[in-house]
Amino acid sequence: MTDHSNPLRDPQDRRLPRIAGPCVLVIFGVTGDLSTKKLMPAVYDLANRGLLPPGFALVGFARRDWAHQDFAKIVHDAVSEHARTPFREEVWAQLLEGIRFVSGEIGDDEAMGRLKETIADLDEARGTGGNHAFYLSIPPKLFETVVTQLRQHGLAESANGTWNRVVIEKPFGHDLDSARELNRVVSQVFPPESVFRIDHYLGKETVQNLMALRFANQLFEPVWNNRYVDQVQITMAEDIGIGGRAGYYDGIGAARDVIQNHLLQLLAHTAMEEPTSFDARQLQAEKRKVLEAAQPPKQMDLHTARGRYTSGWTGGQHCGAYLDEDGIPADSTTETYAAIRVDIDNRRWAGVPFYLRTGKRMARRVTEVALGFKRAPHLPFTSTDTEDLGYNALVMRIQPDEGVTMRFGAKVPGSQMEIREVNMDFAYGGSFTESSPEAYERLILDVLLGDPPLFPQHEEVELSWKILDPILDHWAESDARSRKSTMDEYKPGTWGPTSADEMLARDGFTWRRP
Repeated sequence: MTDHSNPLRDPQDRRLPRIAGPCVLVIFGVTGDLSTKKLMPAVYDLANRGLLPPGFALVGFARRDWAHQDFAKIVHDAVSEHARTPFREEVWAQLLEGIRFVSGEIGDDEAMGRLKETIADLDEARGTGGNHAFYLSIPPKLFETVVTQLRQHGLAESANGTWNRVVIEKPFGHDLDSARELNRVVSQVFPPESVFRIDHYLGKETVQNLMALRFANQLFEPVWNNRYVDQVQITMAEDIGIGGRAGYYDGIGAARDVIQNHLLQLLAHTAMEEPTSFDARQLQAEKRKVLEAAQPPKQMDLHTARGRYTSGWTGGQHCGAYLDEDGIPADSTTETYAAIRVDIDNRRWAGVPFYLRTGKRMARRVTEVALGFKRAPHLPFTSTDTEDLGYNALVMRIQPDEGVTMRFGAKVPGSQMEIREVNMDFAYGGSFTESSPEAYERLILDVLLGDPPLFPQHEEVELSWKILDPILDHWAESDARSRKSTMDEYKPGTWGPTSADEMLARDGFTWRRP
């Protein structure tokens, strides 16, 4: 019988930190921006918070001709510049003992042999016990090569209580067929429970707070449906351009880069039914039901919009057009802005449009989920009292100023009955003394623990492509019919092309301007 009087004796007590067991984390493509800015700092922050065991090792694999100490210097610099928590020498000294580097090309059997030897040495010297996680921070075209080599060198099989896991970064294919092929390749080597598809948005505290807001409070559930909600807007806007990512971004575009994964996952969390528990299988089952019920627009021309930023001024600086970015071909048909309407054909959400939008060079950086509520069926006020009164709204801010805002009408002080919109705001920074961990901290720890709730399964990936593929096909067919790009343009520092505003206006709505 569990003694609930003492949380230290209760293994189910969620207040206790979960600490990973001894293991080796191998990062392929360790010299890239993702690794230096996110992965290596996250590893240090986990160690600094006491969530990694003494028996932990970090192995980098890349083409550079580095010795172990050279790689350790790269990790040190990355941690010093990008870590969330303060730098402590005693933590770094412990990490340093387990840092190794293997030089080699992807596909080089000799290099993979050296990696196997390095891991075997760490299993012996650091007591990592045959537990290994392989993080593929590499282009998707190289996934098959790496996982095949891992199998050939005996690094994919788990035996005698040990584990081997693989972590895959998005994009998970570029359409439904390629996503299925990617899953086929990976599943031939690793069982489903050993495959972790990273969507870093699902590791953000505020995305998880969306579930807490819904399911820990009786306040919202009665109105979380089509009887009260008349629209949902999910936005991920960036105020920057593509930077030096032309090689990745061109040919991918805003819809594939963000809508297929981040925004459709946010839609699933917003619209799903309450799971019986937060066990991975239960959570994933409810998300799948939503994505299965989600339908792409029936009228593509009316309920999709895309655009590309031109040159202009934003934030006091002049920005070049997308087609002027280094590495972008003059005949590119890649969009930097995409907006779509999605309808969910189930009892809770029938008739409520979900609007998803994302773009670069927008007015500001913001990610949010906003529920707009229907107007009261009767307003016992004169028209002048409420002529400027807008919609009630509940806004969950994912980044950068994490929190929740409720918008409603209130009486203006005075002798007249004048109603004005006001906001009631909850901010994480003002309510909790502890800063939120970075998404990659949570996700890397979950990989090492073998805890999969925050990782989309291949069924979710395929269902997302089933929603997006018809839209991408429609855009391609429109260009083919016109024999030129039918892309709209928008100025930097704005909220996207006018076609996106017209898309909502047809339904009687307007986009939020956060």
